[in-house]
Amino acid sequence: MSLFLFELVPATADRAGASAVLEEVDKAAATAGAEFIESQVTGAHDRVFAVVEADSAATLGDAFAAAHLASAAEVVGPDEVRLVGAELAQIKAAKPTAGYLVEWDFPDGLDMDTYLARKKAKAPLYANVPEVSFLRTYVREDMTKCLCFYDADDEAGVVKAREVVDTPINRLHQLAADDA
Repeated sequence: MSLFLFELVPATADRAGASAVLEEVDKAAATAGAEFIESQVTGAHDRVFAVVEADSAATLGDAFAAAHLASAAEVVGPDEVRLVGAELAQIKAAKPTAGYLVEWDFPDGLDMDTYLARKKAKAPLYANVPEVSFLRTYVREDMTKCLCFYDADDEAGVVKAREVVDTPINRLHQLAADDA
């Protein structure tokens, strides 16, 4: 089984719109025999990030295409991802939320081994920013980008944490207080 990321734009950017998208994602995942692992919604309810565990992207993509996801104005994915910094069993059991999401678009030429070695070497530096907790990262297997989740009091804390580990921010999202 592999993990796949969907990035969705709700047709209506509000709590109800995001909830409707999540319900459709859950149904489409079930149709594909997949497991809906977690979702995060931006504070403006204008983007939904959903991670699903499935046997293949093709089966998952077919199920999502057949579902038509009427509540989503845009659907990107499925894109295979790798979970870094947390255990999948922990994510499944706790369904943890995060306060902030950082998207980092990788530079051309960065490979997975180099990224993982850099991440491992830099991770201890987060201790220099105790007011911020790094939670987990989903790295796209195509090395296009990663999504990093944090808990922090404010955006400034997340920016400081990223500076400490010398890692860029392409987009920073405050996340909704609950999953929709």
